[in-house]
This record gives sequence, C-alpha cells and structure tokens, in this order.
Amino acid sequence: MRVDDLDPPRQQPGAVDTILHQLDHFGLHWDSAPLYQSRRADAYAAAVERLLAGKQAFYCTLSRKQLKALDNVHPGPAVARPPGPDRAVRLTVADGERCFEDRLQGRICADLTQEGGPFVIRRRDGLFAYQLACALDDADQDITDVVRGSDLLASTLRQLRVLECLGAPAPRYAHLPVIMDPAGGKMSKSAGAAALDEAHPAPYLHAALGCVGLAPEPALARASVDEQLAWASAHWHPALLPTGRRQPPPAFLRAARD
Repeated sequence: MRVDDLDPPRQQPGAVDTILHQLDHFGLHWDSAPLYQSRRADAYAAAVERLLAGKQAFYCTLSRKQLKALDNVHPGPAVARPPGPDRAVRLTVADGERCFEDRLQGRICADLTQEGGPFVIRRRDGLFAYQLACALDDADQDITDVVRGSDLLASTLRQLRVLECLGAPAPRYAHLPVIMDPAGGKMSKSAGAAALDEAHPAPYLHAALGCVGLAPEPALARASVDEQLAWASAHWHPALLPTGRRQPPPAFLRAARD
C-alpha cells in the first residue's frame, strides 16, 4: 500500500483515512504498513541532487509555456540557473520518439521533446513532483507490475525517463480503460461524481466487475465482497477487457452520479 500524498495544500483533511477505509471495506487489503510519500522527502531530495550532479537535471525559472515557446529542442543549458529560491528543477529529455509495450494498450510512443520538453521533478515551492516520486517509489519498493488508468499513459514515458536517468529497472505497465461520466469526462469526485458508499460495497463491486469485462450473475451482487473477488479472480482474463482507453459507466454508476 502506497499513499500518494505529495501535495499538502491540495489535500482534504481525512481524505487518506477515507481511502484506506474504503479499500478495506471493498476487500482490498494490504500486507504491510502503508508507505506515505509525504514521509519520503529525504529520498526524493537525494535523487534530485544525484540527477543535478549528473547534469541530467537543471534549475529553471521558466514556466512550461515559456519553455515551449523557445526554439530550442534541448533548452537545459540555455535556461539553466544557479541554485537559489523560486527555482524549479527540471529533468532533461532525450531526443526522438520513445516507446514502451503496454500489456493492455499495446505499443505506446511519444517524443518528449515535443510533449512539453524537460519536465519538473521538484517544484518552485520545494514540493517534489509526482513523476519523480512515483518512479523512485516503484524502484525502491521493487514494483514489478503497475496497473492503473489510461489517463496516466502520458505520465508513463516521463517516469520511464526518471528511471533511466537513475539507472533503475522499469516495471511492466498495464493501463485500464477509464470510466466516463455521461458528459464524456472522467468520473471523479472533483467533477461531482458521487462518493462510494462503503457501508454497502457489494453493488459497487458487482458493477466494477462488469467494467473489466466480466458478466457476473445478478445474484452475485448480494454476495460478500470476498466472494465476489474470489469469483472474479477465477474468471477474469485480460482478453475480456473492453477495448479502448475510455468507456461509458454502467447504468448503476450512472444512476449513482445522477
């Protein structure tokens, strides 16, 4: 279990405890104490210093928009600044298209120089960026497989770049289709989607099984979460997963949001 709580100003009080309680109620248990990114600052700082020392990162005062406006494929040397306050640290990116094989989405490629260029690994306010923390945690925790939503595909090549610069092995990736709301956006609490009812998890879990390509019998919705998960583990295969990166919500979740 890892808690990605890197950005204290944006965190809602009690949100972490709510997430942990929801996972527990849905039968998704963990086997050791959670790792909190908010307590990993020393490890992230050491990685940033290592990347700076290796000339793979640089201090920068420009915004992403300002960097994009530069007619320079590798702006690092041109815009690098000495250490000081109000400076972000950006990681350099390699020239040309980079690819990886996603276990569900197939071959994914992008040229990071054309997709924002050097990216932030430590913000101007001193907080560490998600791309650095996620990649370093995956390496330090010996993560072999990452399964997450396809809305994070754009982050994966950046995280692979972090791992490459740190000389760390990369995990295998599988990006699941993202459930859309009726308006075509990703379902999320920030967009007004209803929160999970942890007191009655079985119907939600039953709906989720349908989203990963299974066709559970209606009666299974009345079974316990442990029984549903056991049934799902015995019946699911990646080939069952709906194609595409986004999919509409099942009727149950659509009704819950409305």
